[in-house]
Amino acid sequence: MDMDHNASPVHPLPGVVWALAMPTALIEIVLSLGQFGLIGGPDAVGWRSTAIETYGFSQPLFQWMLEHQQAPLDFLIRFVGYTFIHVSAMHAVFVVVFILALGKYVSDVFRPWAVLVLFFASGIMGAVVYGLLSFSQIYLLGGYPAVYGLIGGFSFILWTRLGAKGESRLGAFSLIGFLLGFQLVMGMAFGGSREWVADLGGFVTGFLLSFVVCPGGMGRALAMIRQR
Repeated sequence: MDMDHNASPVHPLPGVVWALAMPTALIEIVLSLGQFGLIGGPDAVGWRSTAIETYGFSQPLFQWMLEHQQAPLDFLIRFVGYTFIHVSAMHAVFVVVFILALGKYVSDVFRPWAVLVLFFASGIMGAVVYGLLSFSQIYLLGGYPAVYGLIGGFSFILWTRLGAKGESRLGAFSLIGFLLGFQLVMGMAFGGSREWVADLGGFVTGFLLSFVVCPGGMGRALAMIRQR
Protein backbone atom coordinates (compact mmCIF):
# COMPACT_ATOMS: atom_id res chain seq x y z
CA MET A 1 0.00 0.00 0.00
CA ASP A 2 1.37 3.40 -0.98
CA MET A 3 1.71 5.92 1.79
CA ASP A 4 2.16 9.66 1.60
CA HIS A 5 5.10 10.26 3.90
CA ASN A 6 4.63 14.01 3.56
CA ALA A 7 1.07 13.91 4.87
CA SER A 8 0.42 15.54 8.21
CA PRO A 9 -0.37 13.07 11.04
CA VAL A 10 -3.05 15.51 12.22
CA HIS A 11 -5.92 16.53 9.96
CA PRO A 12 -5.80 20.31 9.49
CA LEU A 13 -8.66 22.21 11.06
CA PRO A 14 -10.91 24.27 8.78
CA GLY A 15 -10.49 28.02 8.91
CA VAL A 16 -13.96 28.53 10.36
CA VAL A 17 -13.02 26.42 13.40
CA TRP A 18 -9.92 28.52 14.03
CA ALA A 19 -12.03 31.67 13.55
CA LEU A 20 -14.24 30.55 16.44
CA ALA A 21 -11.56 29.17 18.74
CA MET A 22 -8.87 31.83 18.41
CA PRO A 23 -10.83 34.86 19.75
CA THR A 24 -11.78 32.85 22.84
CA ALA A 25 -8.19 31.74 23.38
CA LEU A 26 -6.63 35.15 22.75
CA ILE A 27 -9.08 37.02 24.99
CA GLU A 28 -8.48 34.54 27.79
CA ILE A 29 -4.69 34.81 27.41
CA VAL A 30 -4.88 38.60 27.72
CA LEU A 31 -7.23 38.46 30.74
CA SER A 32 -5.13 35.80 32.48
CA LEU A 33 -1.84 37.63 31.92
CA GLY A 34 -3.41 40.80 33.22
CA GLN A 35 -4.90 39.00 36.21
CA PHE A 36 -1.43 37.77 37.23
CA GLY A 37 0.12 41.18 36.68
CA LEU A 38 2.25 40.12 33.73
CA ILE A 39 0.88 42.80 31.38
CA GLY A 40 -1.02 46.05 31.62
CA GLY A 41 0.20 47.27 34.98
CA PRO A 42 -1.85 47.43 38.20
CA ASP A 43 -5.15 48.15 36.41
CA ALA A 44 -4.92 44.89 34.44
CA VAL A 45 -5.84 42.87 37.54
CA GLY A 46 -9.39 44.11 37.12
CA TRP A 47 -9.69 43.49 33.38
CA ARG A 48 -11.68 40.28 33.85
CA SER A 49 -14.15 41.92 36.22
CA THR A 50 -14.59 44.82 33.81
CA ALA A 51 -15.12 42.44 30.89
CA ILE A 52 -17.71 40.48 32.87
CA GLU A 53 -19.62 43.63 33.82
CA THR A 54 -19.44 44.96 30.25
CA TYR A 55 -20.16 41.80 28.22
CA GLY A 56 -21.69 39.28 30.64
CA PHE A 57 -25.31 38.47 29.87
CA SER A 58 -27.55 39.73 32.65
CA GLN A 59 -31.02 38.36 33.28
CA PRO A 60 -32.16 41.57 35.04
CA LEU A 61 -31.02 43.65 32.06
CA PHE A 62 -32.89 41.30 29.73
CA GLN A 63 -36.05 41.71 31.78
CA TRP A 64 -35.56 45.49 31.66
CA MET A 65 -35.42 45.29 27.85
CA LEU A 66 -38.68 43.34 27.76
CA GLU A 67 -40.48 45.61 30.22
CA HIS A 68 -39.40 48.85 28.54
CA GLN A 69 -39.39 47.47 24.98
CA GLN A 70 -35.98 48.99 24.37
CA ALA A 71 -32.78 47.44 23.05
CA PRO A 72 -29.71 49.61 23.74
CA LEU A 73 -26.65 48.59 21.74
CA ASP A 74 -24.56 47.97 24.85
CA PHE A 75 -27.23 45.49 26.00
CA LEU A 76 -27.49 43.77 22.61
CA ILE A 77 -23.72 43.25 22.46
CA ARG A 78 -24.01 41.03 25.51
CA PHE A 79 -26.01 38.40 23.57
CA VAL A 80 -22.80 37.57 21.67
CA GLY A 81 -20.05 39.07 23.83
CA TYR A 82 -20.69 36.81 26.82
CA THR A 83 -19.65 33.74 24.80
CA PHE A 84 -16.05 35.01 24.64
CA ILE A 85 -15.65 35.97 28.32
CA HIS A 86 -14.97 33.21 30.83
CA VAL A 87 -14.81 32.89 34.59
CA SER A 88 -11.32 31.34 34.53
CA ALA A 89 -8.62 30.02 32.23
CA MET A 90 -9.80 26.43 32.76
CA HIS A 91 -13.33 27.43 31.80
CA ALA A 92 -12.01 28.88 28.54
CA VAL A 93 -9.73 25.90 27.84
CA PHE A 94 -12.63 23.44 27.93
CA VAL A 95 -14.67 25.65 25.60
CA VAL A 96 -11.77 25.89 23.12
CA VAL A 97 -11.26 22.12 23.19
CA PHE A 98 -14.96 21.54 22.47
CA ILE A 99 -14.91 24.08 19.64
CA LEU A 100 -11.91 22.40 18.01
CA ALA A 101 -13.29 18.86 18.32
CA LEU A 102 -16.97 19.47 17.53
CA GLY A 103 -16.26 22.23 15.03
CA LYS A 104 -14.03 19.89 13.04
CA TYR A 105 -16.67 17.16 13.00
CA VAL A 106 -19.55 19.47 12.06
CA SER A 107 -17.53 21.38 9.45
CA ASP A 108 -16.73 18.12 7.68
CA VAL A 109 -20.43 18.02 6.74
CA PHE A 110 -21.70 21.60 6.97
CA ARG A 111 -20.48 24.61 5.02
CA PRO A 112 -18.42 27.21 6.93
CA TRP A 113 -21.28 29.73 7.02
CA ALA A 114 -23.57 27.06 8.47
CA VAL A 115 -21.10 26.35 11.28
CA LEU A 116 -21.03 30.08 12.10
CA VAL A 117 -24.83 30.22 12.11
CA LEU A 118 -25.07 27.24 14.46
CA PHE A 119 -22.51 28.71 16.85
CA PHE A 120 -23.77 32.27 17.09
CA ALA A 121 -27.50 31.56 16.82
CA SER A 122 -27.21 28.95 19.57
CA GLY A 123 -25.28 31.38 21.76
CA ILE A 124 -27.89 34.07 21.26
CA MET A 125 -30.84 31.74 21.87
CA GLY A 126 -29.09 30.27 24.89
CA ALA A 127 -28.96 33.77 26.35
CA VAL A 128 -32.64 34.36 25.52
CA VAL A 129 -33.66 31.13 27.26
CA TYR A 130 -31.49 32.05 30.25
CA GLY A 131 -33.11 35.47 30.38
CA LEU A 132 -36.59 33.99 30.28
CA LEU A 133 -36.20 31.01 32.60
CA SER A 134 -33.22 31.39 34.92
CA PHE A 135 -34.48 34.15 37.28
CA SER A 136 -30.83 34.43 38.33
CA GLN A 137 -28.78 37.47 39.26
CA ILE A 138 -25.60 35.66 38.16
CA TYR A 139 -24.05 36.70 34.86
CA LEU A 140 -24.20 34.15 32.05
CA LEU A 141 -20.61 33.74 30.84
CA GLY A 142 -18.64 31.53 28.49
CA GLY A 143 -19.08 29.73 25.21
CA TYR A 144 -20.92 26.64 26.42
CA PRO A 145 -24.37 27.57 25.03
CA ALA A 146 -22.77 28.15 21.61
CA VAL A 147 -20.76 24.93 21.95
CA TYR A 148 -23.96 23.08 22.78
CA GLY A 149 -25.26 24.38 19.46
CA LEU A 150 -22.37 22.55 17.79
CA ILE A 151 -23.35 19.49 19.83
CA GLY A 152 -26.80 19.93 18.31
CA GLY A 153 -25.22 19.86 14.85
CA PHE A 154 -23.14 16.83 15.84
CA SER A 155 -26.28 15.06 17.09
CA PHE A 156 -28.15 15.93 13.89
CA ILE A 157 -25.40 14.32 11.78
CA LEU A 158 -25.49 11.15 13.91
CA TRP A 159 -29.30 11.18 13.89
CA THR A 160 -29.32 11.35 10.10
CA ARG A 161 -26.71 8.62 9.65
CA LEU A 162 -28.37 6.26 12.12
CA GLY A 163 -31.70 6.76 10.36
CA ALA A 164 -30.12 6.03 6.98
CA LYS A 165 -28.83 2.73 8.39
CA GLY A 166 -32.22 1.84 9.84
CA GLU A 167 -30.83 1.95 13.40
CA SER A 168 -32.32 3.60 16.47
CA ARG A 169 -31.77 7.33 16.37
CA LEU A 170 -31.79 7.67 20.15
CA GLY A 171 -28.04 7.02 20.15
CA ALA A 172 -27.55 10.41 18.52
CA PHE A 173 -28.48 12.06 21.82
CA SER A 174 -26.10 10.12 24.06
CA LEU A 175 -23.54 12.95 24.23
CA ILE A 176 -26.04 15.65 25.18
CA GLY A 177 -27.67 13.27 27.68
CA PHE A 178 -24.32 12.55 29.34
CA LEU A 179 -23.28 16.21 29.51
CA LEU A 180 -26.57 17.47 30.90
CA GLY A 181 -26.67 14.59 33.37
CA PHE A 182 -23.15 15.42 34.51
CA GLN A 183 -24.09 19.09 34.95
CA LEU A 184 -27.14 18.11 37.00
CA VAL A 185 -25.10 15.87 39.31
CA MET A 186 -22.40 18.52 39.78
CA GLY A 187 -25.03 21.17 40.44
CA MET A 188 -26.69 19.01 43.09
CA ALA A 189 -23.35 18.15 44.69
CA PHE A 190 -21.68 21.55 44.68
CA GLY A 191 -24.46 24.00 43.90
CA GLY A 192 -24.46 26.32 40.94
CA SER A 193 -26.44 28.64 38.75
CA ARG A 194 -29.11 27.90 36.19
CA GLU A 195 -26.66 28.01 33.27
CA TRP A 196 -27.83 24.57 32.16
CA VAL A 197 -31.02 26.15 30.77
CA ALA A 198 -28.87 28.25 28.42
CA ASP A 199 -26.90 25.15 27.39
CA LEU A 200 -30.09 23.23 26.69
CA GLY A 201 -31.45 26.18 24.72
CA GLY A 202 -28.25 26.25 22.68
CA PHE A 203 -28.48 22.53 21.96
CA VAL A 204 -32.11 22.65 20.83
CA THR A 205 -31.35 25.66 18.63
CA GLY A 206 -28.36 23.94 17.02
CA PHE A 207 -30.24 20.71 16.41
CA LEU A 208 -33.31 22.35 14.87
CA LEU A 209 -31.28 24.81 12.79
CA SER A 210 -29.32 21.90 11.34
CA PHE A 211 -32.42 20.87 9.39
CA VAL A 212 -32.23 24.21 7.57
CA VAL A 213 -28.48 24.87 7.22
CA CYS A 214 -27.37 21.31 6.43
CA PRO A 215 -26.46 20.43 2.82
CA GLY A 216 -29.78 20.30 0.99
CA GLY A 217 -31.32 22.65 3.55
CA MET A 218 -35.06 23.01 3.82
CA GLY A 219 -35.75 20.75 0.83
CA ARG A 220 -34.04 17.87 2.58
CA ALA A 221 -35.88 18.60 5.83
CA LEU A 222 -39.26 18.58 4.06
CA ALA A 223 -38.38 15.32 2.33
CA MET A 224 -37.51 13.73 5.68
CA ILE A 225 -40.83 14.92 7.14
CA ARG A 226 -42.78 13.48 4.21
CA GLN A 227 -41.05 10.11 4.65
CA ARG A 228 -42.45 9.91 8.16
